[in-house]
Amino acid sequence: MHTLPGIFLTCVAACCLLIACSSENSDTPDAIDELHAQSETSLIPDPYVRGSDALSSDRTPPYPAKDSYGLDPETGVFTHPIATPEQHDAQPFEGQLDYWGDQDYAHNMTVEAYYPITVEPFHTWQNIVDFDGKRYLYQYVRRDLKIFDITNPKDIKVLLTRGREWGPNGPADVEINPFPEDEMFGAATIQWSESEDAYVMVQAYEVRRFGLLHDKRSEPENVEAIRKSPHLKGFKTYRMNGPMPEDWTLLSERTTDLDTPSAPIGAQQGSGVRDIPEWKGGKYMFVAAAPDDKHALTEYPNDLYSAGYQAWDMSDPTNPTFVGSITMPGQILGDPKHEAVFKANERAGNRTSWFGARMSLFVPTPVEEGGKYGYAAMGGLGFFVVDISNPAHMKVVSNLNFPASVAGTEADYIDISQVKTSGLLYFSGYPLNNDCWEPYKDVHIIDVNDPEKPKKIGVLPRPAAPKDAPFVDFCQRGGSFGPKRTGYYTQPGVSREGILPFNFYNAGLQVFDATDPKNPTVGAYFVPRFDETRMPDYAIGNLSHSVYVEYDRNLFWLFTNHGIYVLSSPMLGEPSFDMPEKAWPPRP
Repeated sequence: MHTLPGIFLTCVAACCLLIACSSENSDTPDAIDELHAQSETSLIPDPYVRGSDALSSDRTPPYPAKDSYGLDPETGVFTHPIATPEQHDAQPFEGQLDYWGDQDYAHNMTVEAYYPITVEPFHTWQNIVDFDGKRYLYQYVRRDLKIFDITNPKDIKVLLTRGREWGPNGPADVEINPFPEDEMFGAATIQWSESEDAYVMVQAYEVRRFGLLHDKRSEPENVEAIRKSPHLKGFKTYRMNGPMPEDWTLLSERTTDLDTPSAPIGAQQGSGVRDIPEWKGGKYMFVAAAPDDKHALTEYPNDLYSAGYQAWDMSDPTNPTFVGSITMPGQILGDPKHEAVFKANERAGNRTSWFGARMSLFVPTPVEEGGKYGYAAMGGLGFFVVDISNPAHMKVVSNLNFPASVAGTEADYIDISQVKTSGLLYFSGYPLNNDCWEPYKDVHIIDVNDPEKPKKIGVLPRPAAPKDAPFVDFCQRGGSFGPKRTGYYTQPGVSREGILPFNFYNAGLQVFDATDPKNPTVGAYFVPRFDETRMPDYAIGNLSHSVYVEYDRNLFWLFTNHGIYVLSSPMLGEPSFDMPEKAWPPRP
């Protein structure tokens, strides 16, 4: 990688000197790892990336042997690789289809409407809000936004477009109605605020990674650009006087940089708020954020931060007040105890694993309503139960670890829809590599009836290929295959007991029936076609990336890279296409 002879020889000489000086213990694995780490990281300019990598030698998973994974033609069983490095290129295997299938598959599911509308093909967030007898859907990701009137789900209307339009050649060169250069539409939660007597939107402002940074170890200029991001690292609150941006009033903005909260844009440290804030309109809000650059102990190649959690008092949305924070063991560079936990993790050095929070705490009952526990998905650090009864002094109650499953994100999401009735959580990561070139990402079932002793009791079944499909396993379809999420922290209405609707990438929407958690099944599915007429080849494999459920109208909204599907199933009940009687989000 490094081609300058002088630098190379200097590094070799330094390694030789280190070996000579360490002759007494150079035969121990720890000493060898330390020597390797020092030589490998010495040319990384960024001190936090360099310091994190120096804690272990490079143990990037090698490419697996071709005969160690793949499809057994006799049994139709696909064996996933044991471990792989991060890789976004295609990794075809023998028996994989050599074309993108253009057929839909459905079981116990009805397509009520389809709209060939794409905001962005890789990932979007959604929110639904009711104003004056109409229902509005916001679909967005950073600088790309569309606002829809979905009062009649069978005849939705596009009210506003911002950003680049996508087509078969990729994104357009020019943005439509662009945001200011330092602005975006952050991952948001919208709730009714009693103090404002209005809906309040909290938008997360997180550092950009995709499209800017590929490998933090070899792209110092991009690492520096993220450190000096020309936008807020934190969150903003808006009073929503109506459905459109011109109706919104900025109430406040806060940085999650706790050490220097007065730091200007470009000098703020940390990650900003990651994904959607957890706030249900009451006093306390929880967000995932790394407060400074020292929260650096993560292997993932395009992420600089290992995020913990912060609690904020939202009693007055015009003046959010920091309450407290919590960091799990193994996140902070320069802290010997954290470093020791990180080094002991089997993932240390693999240059692949995500460490820290991707999403905020998952809180079944708000603290102000008597809630005591939040649940944390912390990537390679595992699952945590957190006592949030005093948000100023949150504390870990228990922790569960899982065997390493890389590449891919190992712990991203927790479905808490069933915990109040059964004490069960559904805990999952999601795939990142194409063509099943990574271990399968199970959805784990965790019993938290005793918060101090959570137990793994099983997994949801791996979805099977439709019987009339020209493939026997979803891996043969190409693209990504595995679980993402069942939606967001709040969705209109009330979720159904035992029903878990997971978006599953190239397997579309898979609705699990877990009414008997000892024997969960797939009760319904909709697997959409690939559409080469609407997407460039490099984006086709990311087929479906999100599901959002209107439980008050018994409708699924499935967001794919070629459009939006409105779906119904008897598993939810008879669909409605009229406005619900109760407005969403709930208001007095």
